[in-house]
Amino acid sequence: MSVETRPRVAAPDLFRLAGHPLRWHLLIELARSDRQVRELTGIIGKPQSLVSYHLGQLRAGRLVSTRRSSADGRDAYYSLDLAMCRQLLAAAGGALHPGLAVDAPAGFGVDSSRLTRVLFMCTGNSTRSQLAEALLRHLAGGAVEVASAGSHPRPVHPNAVRVLRERGIDPSDIRSKHYGQLTGRNFDYVITLCDKVREVCPEFLGEPEHIHWSIPDPALGAGSDEESYPEFQRVASEIESRIRFLLYVIGQQPSRR
Repeated sequence: MSVETRPRVAAPDLFRLAGHPLRWHLLIELARSDRQVRELTGIIGKPQSLVSYHLGQLRAGRLVSTRRSSADGRDAYYSLDLAMCRQLLAAAGGALHPGLAVDAPAGFGVDSSRLTRVLFMCTGNSTRSQLAEALLRHLAGGAVEVASAGSHPRPVHPNAVRVLRERGIDPSDIRSKHYGQLTGRNFDYVITLCDKVREVCPEFLGEPEHIHWSIPDPALGAGSDEESYPEFQRVASEIESRIRFLLYVIGQQPSRR
């Protein structure tokens, strides 16, 4: 009996990109927090030229992107696109066998009996951290105690209010505050959304995990509120995507009460 021969099929991009040990290490680190290349070099313990080469491979594969730091334009932050990872993972499983196609679970598995405390920070506490606070509270229900603050608080931007209302979230209670009002509280996660505030982030009680999301201020470099509103919508969508993945992480953590 003859054996049927089939044409060779190239491995899906995700397997090719993630299969290299150094790139896998980079993906693991970037799944936790946005990082600068010098930070990744120190964590991985390899020459910067080698780390930069493999970051370039991940960028070419659309898994990783970069943004110039708003604190120091000479620096750049590398970010992992978790939504793209999920898309490529689903495609890779389906390419191997239809039964392996990955579907996202309906819920996030957050146990409301375990209270997780999250603090979001940016410079003005006027847009990014306010959006993150409101979106996490909305998506997690009572499972998360969430707050936001800034290093130089400014009034909440009207476009932040508008974008929350657009998503069915009541913004009437949000207000800007200085992070000094919260340094005496315990947190499980402290998440900075601004490159500048990351540089001055104080210590908080409870040994929280520090995470950085390098997200540009949608109010900078824009014209009128109406002209800048699409950028506010884009930033809100990016923050919401990151929060949805954060909820998976929170749901897997043991209670820290």
